[in-house]
Amino acid sequence: MKHFVGLDVSMKETAVCVVDEAGKKIWEGTVRSCPDKIAAIIGEKAPDLVRVGMETGPQAVWLWHALRECGVQVDCIHARRAAAALKLQANKTDRNDAYGLARLVLSGWYEPVSIKSFDRYRIRAVLTARERIVRMCTTMINQIRGLAKTFGLSLSAGKGQVFEQSVRRALPDDVILRELFERLLLVLSGLKDQRRAFDRQLARFAREDQTCRLVSSAPGVGSLAAIAFVTAVDDPTRFRAADDVGAYLGLTPKRYQSGEVDIGGRISKTGDRLTRKLLFEAATVILYRASPAIALKQWGLRLSARCGSWKARVALARKLAVTLLTMWKTNTMFENRSFAG
Repeated sequence: MKHFVGLDVSMKETAVCVVDEAGKKIWEGTVRSCPDKIAAIIGEKAPDLVRVGMETGPQAVWLWHALRECGVQVDCIHARRAAAALKLQANKTDRNDAYGLARLVLSGWYEPVSIKSFDRYRIRAVLTARERIVRMCTTMINQIRGLAKTFGLSLSAGKGQVFEQSVRRALPDDVILRELFERLLLVLSGLKDQRRAFDRQLARFAREDQTCRLVSSAPGVGSLAAIAFVTAVDDPTRFRAADDVGAYLGLTPKRYQSGEVDIGGRISKTGDRLTRKLLFEAATVILYRASPAIALKQWGLRLSARCGSWKARVALARKLAVTLLTMWKTNTMFENRSFAG
């Protein structure tokens, strides 16, 4: 008898359901959300295990790696796709969700989410933290500008040192307001110091990683874009065709077709948002700052003349992603070749 298991994971407890090959429920219960405990109960209640399924979530990466180390063949299912199957149940409970996941694993009607290596996630965490710091800096600058308007202070356009000097020049004689703005500038300065520290750390990662050095040879691709792309893809061999990476990063148009209706929309924006953003910035650099001799730039300029700058940059970001993946697969540095179309 073959056994299939569904796991509904929460912080403290995990609901476990075991079904046989006919979909009949064999056992269900809860266990502490600890890999050893989960692996033990699966080994006891599902001796003829075929596959285990769980949804993506905050603990999915850690639990997936830990269960694999325990010898449990577990698949991670995208939560949005699993939700469509779980909605068929009348009542939403942890046990029902575990049962629904077990039935979904039995059916095989799902595409497992690719879980990256822990090393990639570690570097990715630093990159994500750096992006949060950048957003906090922007928020702080906007807060200072908003407060300045409240008290009738006029600040000139600019950022960095120019912005801070503009704030200090506009400060009134009011002691309370001067202390307020000085403290806000001090917080902003501290955030910028942390951002620079993250930049140095990420630059070191990019220098030490052979793949990052490889993709960085492409025009417009700096250390941040290289790390974002490498950590987002992790394993280039999981893409059968290099063009698939465009859809994976949400850089291909959405499409809705039903009967005589066939609508092509904007890009899907699925996948990793940060990588997509950095590739778009790299495309902008290629289009407007890179050497005219670069074939990618010439291709983008021709497209821009036909479709406009925005669409051209999106298409160039997609082509750049395909180029980077091809370089990675073939282990070759960037070569300035002409592009048709």
